[in-house]
Amino acid sequence: MAMKKISVRGMAFSALFGALFVASSYLNIHLGFTPVPISLQNLAVMLAGAILGPLYGFCSIALVVVLTALGIPLLHGSGGLTLLLGPTGGFIWMYPFAALLIGWFVQRVKGRSLVSLVLVFIIMEVFGSLLLYITGVPWLAHKAGVSLQKAMVLGCYPYLPGDAVKAALAAIILIPVRQVFPISRITGGKTASQTLNS
Repeated sequence: MAMKKISVRGMAFSALFGALFVASSYLNIHLGFTPVPISLQNLAVMLAGAILGPLYGFCSIALVVVLTALGIPLLHGSGGLTLLLGPTGGFIWMYPFAALLIGWFVQRVKGRSLVSLVLVFIIMEVFGSLLLYITGVPWLAHKAGVSLQKAMVLGCYPYLPGDAVKAALAAIILIPVRQVFPISRITGGKTASQTLNS
């Protein structure tokens, strides 16, 4: 199988969505009882994967995570391995893979019907929210020295309603955006299938 060609346009949009991801990290609310803030970061991840597709969606978020690990203060104005190995590190590691999986599944959803909207919402919720807790909560439990059950209270349960709202918002944004700007137009390449425009 031939490797998909990387386009300059695709990388430019990856950088744009990477910047959106960075900006979203500053829009957060600290709850006080937990080190995990309410954030718009996973909304940016959802949009990056869904709009750019799996390859460029992954690249846009992974680039920010790698640069942050190297010490550039991109997320919350902080950088370095201290951030990535801190209490919220488990969520950060999973962001690029969430974008990749969202992009892979969303590009297989066709049409503009209510069923398509619901399917996109489910994809956003599963991979843009629930997937993050698989690594985020156990790592939080490890770093905070608490039980997994306590870590669910600190890093999962309070955020589920907001995550559902963000998944719905991302799905609503995606449908019209994909009509005007299909992945092939944004990235300068061809997708494996026509998505949300039939």
